[in-house]
Amino acid sequence: MKHLLSNIIQFFLNELSSVRRYSNNTIRSYKNDLSDFEKFCSSVNKNYIEVINDKTIRKFLFFLSDKGLDNNTISRKLSSVRGLFNYAFSNDLIAFNPLITISNPKVKKKLPTIIDTDTILETYKIVQSREKFPIIKKVIIELLYGCALRVSELVNLKLKDYHPTENLLSILGKGNKFRIVPIGEKSKKVLEDYLKQFPPKDVDDYLIRNSKNRKLNVRFVHRIVSNNLALVTDVKKRSPHILRHSAATHMLDNGADLRVVKEILGHENLSTTQIYTQVSVERLKAIYKKSHPKS
Repeated sequence: MKHLLSNIIQFFLNELSSVRRYSNNTIRSYKNDLSDFEKFCSSVNKNYIEVINDKTIRKFLFFLSDKGLDNNTISRKLSSVRGLFNYAFSNDLIAFNPLITISNPKVKKKLPTIIDTDTILETYKIVQSREKFPIIKKVIIELLYGCALRVSELVNLKLKDYHPTENLLSILGKGNKFRIVPIGEKSKKVLEDYLKQFPPKDVDDYLIRNSKNRKLNVRFVHRIVSNNLALVTDVKKRSPHILRHSAATHMLDNGADLRVVKEILGHENLSTTQIYTQVSVERLKAIYKKSHPKS
């Protein structure tokens, strides 16, 4: 019995959602990549997963390259396809995994964009002087940077996740994995000031809400961060993630242990966190080149 590729893709996406508990954004990315793969396979009459071999995969890679996609994008799409075939093989839907002989194209790791601490402080001043309901915007930026949170983690925080006596936050991160993150005294003060002005009524209420007492919208958070960073820095990418990148780099710059930073960020692998050590090295080189007379 042959299995339609489209059906296996749907089974795989269902597992990512219901079993592995991947985020909606991650599932959407898988869905888009696998949709491209399915369309390609259909164009070469490979509609059943059993008839797809290593030659089909390599033709797909050549197809992506001919479209002008860079190695980073091709590598991501291939990883999605690899995940699909690993799922099919582990569930005995195929007798052989054609991805075994195919490696991902080499990609150059891009160092994350960061901003310095002075720029962070300047952002707070800008928010205070120009924003309506400045405490809401300030606490958003404060927690994204001060606790190195992802946007999804911030908007889903509940009052019950805040432990003021222990100075801790309980964070539900990627893959529904819990971690504990410390909240510093400065961040805590901003949060407490916010809670005095916008007190939640129940422990299950969202910790940070908008001026209408509703859950924060992800786009709203992106807009707040981007608009205010635009006034203090000329970096092109001004997403909220830049605050998380900056927090990680600043911790390492000031002597934090790499494994501790890994736990704070909620990374599954230490290799993911190590990219920030490279950022710190590059910053050190830049400072040396700029300031040392023998550089």
